[in-house]
Amino acid sequence: MTTRLATAGPGSHAEYDGFIGWVIGLISTLGEVGVGLALAIESLFPPVPSELILPVAGYLAYAGEMNFALALVCATAGAMVGAWIFYAVGALFGRERTRWLFEKLPLFEVEDFHRAERVFKRWGGIAVMVGRCVPLVRSGISVPAGIERMPLWKFSLYTLVGSGVWNSVWIGLGYGFGPQIHPLLSRYSSLLSNAVLVVIALLFAWFVVSRTVKLVRARTTVAEEAPAADRTLS
Repeated sequence: MTTRLATAGPGSHAEYDGFIGWVIGLISTLGEVGVGLALAIESLFPPVPSELILPVAGYLAYAGEMNFALALVCATAGAMVGAWIFYAVGALFGRERTRWLFEKLPLFEVEDFHRAERVFKRWGGIAVMVGRCVPLVRSGISVPAGIERMPLWKFSLYTLVGSGVWNSVWIGLGYGFGPQIHPLLSRYSSLLSNAVLVVIALLFAWFVVSRTVKLVRARTTVAEEAPAADRTLS
């Protein structure tokens, strides 16, 4: 797939291929609202990390295809929606049912739930705010905040600050390095697209394999301990 995007220069165009072109084309089509939608989806299920979406938004703002401030507002709003959903899960289900949910969901571990609880209990609102700037943590940290019924206004404030800082940095990088990003994308968009897809695929494969191995080992241990317990009782 090839996306054509007008650059800052009048009447000139650059071509972007593959996955990079798809991301640029998607955000170009949906505009600033698309950035917010992408961040909301990324908060719930990160198929494409925000570290890739946000710099593209910044680059499009540099190229004159997007308003920088509005992109930042929409991105932060999308992140807020994702955080509120996870907060609601914790608040509605409570500790035990949320723990049970983590046990039943495939490729999730109860330790993930306990780890998020420990971090929140130790740091409270600071964990919510800083956690928004940590990949793979920024979504999960909202769950114990909901379980502990942290006041929604306070949770929203910490999430707003953390998400705003995170989004500002990455959109700002895309905007600030626009002149350098443009020739690189024009020349190497196909290569970069393949590299991004390979990295995402490898990370996903590693996650699935590692979690599957741990689940199999845990079930094997339980199966081996059960006959020993039965012999002890008999």
